[in-house]
Amino acid sequence: MSEPLIQTEMKQITDAEFHSIADLVYKRFGIVLNDTKKSLVVGRLQKLLRQYNFSTFKQYYDMLVADKTDKALTELSNQITTNHTFFFRESDHFDFFKSDILPWMVKEHKAKNNNDLRIWCAAASSGEEPYTLMMTLLEYFGADYKNWNCGLLATDVSEKALTTAKKGLYDVQRMQGVPPQLVSKYFKKNGSGFEVIDQMRKEITYRKFNLMNKSLPFKKPFDCIWCRNVMIYFDTPTKIELVNRMYSMTVPGGYLLIGHSETLGREQTPWKYIKPAVYRKE
Repeated sequence: MSEPLIQTEMKQITDAEFHSIADLVYKRFGIVLNDTKKSLVVGRLQKLLRQYNFSTFKQYYDMLVADKTDKALTELSNQITTNHTFFFRESDHFDFFKSDILPWMVKEHKAKNNNDLRIWCAAASSGEEPYTLMMTLLEYFGADYKNWNCGLLATDVSEKALTTAKKGLYDVQRMQGVPPQLVSKYFKKNGSGFEVIDQMRKEITYRKFNLMNKSLPFKKPFDCIWCRNVMIYFDTPTKIELVNRMYSMTVPGGYLLIGHSETLGREQTPWKYIKPAVYRKE
């Protein structure tokens, strides 16, 4: 006789518990969780409450506050953030990168006899965006790539997403946006999926980084920053503060690319609007 199914009780959250967790998430990650997200939070955190054998969200919140290692906060961010992305997402950005931004970068660096091109992918997620950028760079430079130092910095707050990105292993469905000639050139078959070739993987440095950090710990400014489809989680003050910090870490003439569903208040930031979701430092 088969075993009966065990029903796992769904833990419920009080308004006070939800607001405490939402305030903590906002302070640490800049993510706004309003009341419409309550059911999402309850659903996504059930596994963690069971893991720690907590009967209430108050017990879970107290543990988050007491944890000095940030391990519990990392687990929390992994659960509440959505890492939805795909190769060549918003493809006009990559076209503009190739037609306008890269030629400008090459011209500027040649004039300064400097081959260090600096690009930051600030919301790397599971790796599709940085690998798309890397393919674009390799295709643009061709054999001349070896004469440039144009490795890519890719950061994200989610360790879970970064682990996937570092592996560079994608199933067939997630590869649909990659042109066949690029698949054969930059990926190798791995079981039922595809794996990024080592030549491309080694050109990207992945690091965990929280965009809410008040300082950006980078030694040199960037020529181009990609920060796409992450600020939709932020309120206006958080977003403006972030892009202004990025402005200070960009070279004169450098570019910022954001998601097409995102906008910057032109009166609140020094970035110059170039075209939808593309800004430049004057």
